[in-house]
Amino acid sequence: MSDILELIKTKDPVEKEFHQAVQEVTETIQPVLDRNPEYRQAAILERIVEPERVILFRVPWVDDQGQVHVNRGFRIEMNSAIGPYKGGLRFHPSVNLSILKFLAFEQVFKNALTTLPMGGGKGGSDFDPKGKSDGEVMRFCQSFMAELFRHIGSNTDVPAGDIGVGAREIGFLFGMYKKLRNEFTGVLTGKSLNWGGSLIRPEATGYGNVYFAAEMLGTRNDTFEGKTCLVSGSGNVAQFTTEKIIELGGKVVTLSDSSGYIYDEEGIDADKLAYVMKLKNIRRGRIKEYVEKYPEAVYTEADPSLDDNPLWNHKADCALPCATENEINGKDAQHLVGNGIFLVSEGANMPSTPDAISVFMDNKILYAPGKASNAGGVAVSGLEMSQNSMRINWPREEVDGRLKTIMKSIHKTCLDASAEYGDPGNYMAGANIAGFVKVVNAMLDQGVV
Repeated sequence: MSDILELIKTKDPVEKEFHQAVQEVTETIQPVLDRNPEYRQAAILERIVEPERVILFRVPWVDDQGQVHVNRGFRIEMNSAIGPYKGGLRFHPSVNLSILKFLAFEQVFKNALTTLPMGGGKGGSDFDPKGKSDGEVMRFCQSFMAELFRHIGSNTDVPAGDIGVGAREIGFLFGMYKKLRNEFTGVLTGKSLNWGGSLIRPEATGYGNVYFAAEMLGTRNDTFEGKTCLVSGSGNVAQFTTEKIIELGGKVVTLSDSSGYIYDEEGIDADKLAYVMKLKNIRRGRIKEYVEKYPEAVYTEADPSLDDNPLWNHKADCALPCATENEINGKDAQHLVGNGIFLVSEGANMPSTPDAISVFMDNKILYAPGKASNAGGVAVSGLEMSQNSMRINWPREEVDGRLKTIMKSIHKTCLDASAEYGDPGNYMAGANIAGFVKVVNAMLDQGVV
């Protein structure tokens, strides 16, 4: 294990997020390697940490004032052993090669857990759609797709949305792809309903996160009824995580964005959530406006100088981080445990640092890693691909039912794998082992390629 980590750190010394993702997986799969010596002989670890293809390109575009800008575009095609590359596009100033490689690496195992035939990939740009006009976003997306279209296809690589890439951006990207390739195909997921999208897709990651957490509670003969929950973020994942918790009888008291967070002790009910959805999805406003509408809530501005996040320092039962990577550190985790949290289910990708995960494990917290608990989004993307291939649309109830079944299956798979390899109830080990075994066995079947 240490040799592999040293290898990637030597090759790519600045890619700290990628190093973290690889370390988290490799630390849990030692029993698998001990039981299957053929994996080492086939250099499986060396192969699985190396992307099959990395695409880097410039994206020139013109703003509304006629000024030319240049951003970087990326696509990481990580592993296609069990199906075409599948993973989102992220448009955010923080995007770089390290973050996209970590996301693509995580996506490989996440997609394997869904039971659907999808490989892993990720992409995006350091472009920031925030504050841009529709015309500027359209011109950027068209320039981005003018290069990306050469590398994707419905049987090759099927991107989706992620942070900064919603229905608007997917529409502009798809329109340019259709023009360049002269074909209408399911090359992107997250499309609008009237031209190939799937019901439940916007809700899928948030709903799936709560379905997984409900399964964890079920192992203790418990439910969300009456539970107080801390949720971070205020985008799609956070919104629909909140919606499903409310539906199951729980109470969400926090939401956040990059500017800060709100704490509403009375709880964010359906009407308040509808306001947040309008605020964030239509007006593209900031979460601090919530307290103008609901003055009983408290807004706390983000303070980068702090070594902890006060959002995670409130009395509650469950925490569902839905914002971004590494948002919960070791000190935050100690606050969560001290305030009575007994369940953490990740809606974001890798939102907990290694120190935080150690705190959760040491205190026997029900902890669900993102590659398991937030797999609902890519699962419904896979269902959208199936619907596109068959030229049909399933009703909402069918898609939601399939999503719930997939999340139950992922939960069982994680538990079974953790028990088989001697660490029962460790969802992180179970998720890593189950995904790893499925992918590497497919790689062995296909030879050294």
